[in-house]
Amino acid sequence: MQSYIIHMSKSTARRPNAERLLRDLPGAELVEAVDGRDPGQIADLVTHPGDLFRPRYPFDLRAPEVGVFASHRACWQRIVDSGDDCGLVVEDDLAVDPDRLARALDMIAAQAARSMYVRLPVKQRERPARMLAEAGDLRLILPRVIGLQCIAQVVGRDAAQRLLHLTARIDRPVDTLLQMHWITGQPVHAVLGTGNREVAPEIGGSTIQTKTPPGGKLRRELARAWYRAQMHLRPQR
Repeated sequence: MQSYIIHMSKSTARRPNAERLLRDLPGAELVEAVDGRDPGQIADLVTHPGDLFRPRYPFDLRAPEVGVFASHRACWQRIVDSGDDCGLVVEDDLAVDPDRLARALDMIAAQAARSMYVRLPVKQRERPARMLAEAGDLRLILPRVIGLQCIAQVVGRDAAQRLLHLTARIDRPVDTLLQMHWITGQPVHAVLGTGNREVAPEIGGSTIQTKTPPGGKLRRELARAWYRAQMHLRPQR
């Protein structure tokens, strides 16, 4: 399996971790992250103000979120072009347990991986609608509600092609769109127990999060709670 590590070359603080991932992941290569602040890099991606799908996304897309979405699309395109059944796509603030990861990838490969999108989350919050496989401390599940973050995932070639077709226009972050399985037509599975960790605080912090003015924090929290409630009304089955 090929691995694609999303990394911005000018991010020197993250470079050592990206190089560690090059050693720890199978068939790994770096994919230059898209700078969402550079119009030339996102010229082929049309953005909308949260109104393409229901429920409406209540926040404006920030430039870093556009860049992250475009970076994942670049990896999906590489998977399609590779002819491989699937590929591992990770962000450069990931740390892995190589042994557990290898077992998780074997578990996924035993399924119909070409059509699947499988998250390898760092937060073990998802609850299963169905259990597909279990081996020791690893569980491959179809979660009732799809979790957020796209720090690590196995993307099948058919899934990548489907998502590319859908996302020439975007109106919300990539992880938020992936929650909308009724829109994408793409079930999203998860492997729990991989030992994956997020190390962003150790390598310079998040590249997406920004400070919210005090007056807007309560409004954002209320809007976020409403939006998440809508996601729970459409569980995977």
